[in-house]
This record gives sequence, C-alpha cells and structure tokens, in this order.
Amino acid sequence: MGTSTPEGTGARTPSRAVEQALVDAAERVLVRDGLPGLTVRAVAAEAGVAPMGVYNRFGSKEALVAAVLVRGFDALRAAVTGDADADPLARLTASGRNYRRFALERPQHYGAMFGARPATAVDTAELAEHSAAAFGALVEHVRFAMAAGALRAGDPAETAQVIWSAVHGAVSLELAGAVLTPDPAATYETLLRLIVDGLR
Repeated sequence: MGTSTPEGTGARTPSRAVEQALVDAAERVLVRDGLPGLTVRAVAAEAGVAPMGVYNRFGSKEALVAAVLVRGFDALRAAVTGDADADPLARLTASGRNYRRFALERPQHYGAMFGARPATAVDTAELAEHSAAAFGALVEHVRFAMAAGALRAGDPAETAQVIWSAVHGAVSLELAGAVLTPDPAATYETLLRLIVDGLR
C-alpha cells in the first residue's frame, strides 16, 4: 500500500508528458507546414512515434488539432491580458496591440484558430472553454474601463465583440497582405485610437 501511490503517480506523469510532447510536435508541424500539413502521420514523424501512438492519445486528428487550438487560445489570452494596474484606456489599447502582435508572430496558429475550424477540429468542451476565456480577457478590459468611467456604460460583452470585430478584420487584412497603406503598424494604431475615441 505504501508503494501504490508513487507508482500510480508515476504512471500518470509519463502519460501526460507524452501527450504534451505530441502537442509540441503538432505545433511545430503547424508552424512549418500550415494547417493542411497537420496530419497524424506528420505529427507522428515529428515526434518519432508510430501513427497509432497519436491515435491512442487523442483518438483522431480532429482531437489533436483541438488540443493545439487550446494552446493557441491560452497564448492569446496571456497576450491580451496585460497589466491589471494600468490606466483603463492604456490597458485596453495595449490589449489591441498585443492581439496584433500575437497574430503576426503566430500566423499559422491564428489562421487555425479563426479559420475554417469545423472541418479540422472537434469542438470539445475544453476548446470552447479556452476560446471563451480568451474573449473573456477582452471583456474584462472593457468592464474595467466602463467601471472607471473611461468608456461609456453599456454591455461589456457587446462592446468587446465590436472591438474584436474591428481588430480581427484589420489583422486578417494585414495577414492577407491587403493593407494598402505604407505603414500597417501606424494604420493599426489609428484604428485603435478610433475605437477608443468612439467608445468614450
């Protein structure tokens, strides 16, 4: 009985480590080959395991993609959370800048997260929870700014959706090479100012 607990703990830890290693491998494949290249065979080769090893852990390619997307949404949430002690409008604006930075630094992740997901990932409860948490970080910035009187009162979720629609559109155009102004960063800063000024 004294040895059963360590053995039980040890049995779970390697299993979790293998799962995380497979998601690591899947992220490398995503960055290198894009979402179309993210196959079980490619991930197995990257991780140095048999394809059945991937299926044993995730059950399907779609579930593996969902696990990669969970990581993506966690990274996005961390990027846009920002400094809780900052001025409300500075905090909101910084969140917008960090959203763009995330998309430009991880274009393959961003495309997989907000592209044609239904064909490539299962909508697991975990994925829904983590994607909602990323949006929730923006909602909290808006709620904080409204409570401080920096933005006009309203429904924080509705206002956050409007902001997200604007910045997502701008970022998507930039990723597609469709920004026609000479300095995309400056154009994006103008957009952020217009959003904040319009919501004061």
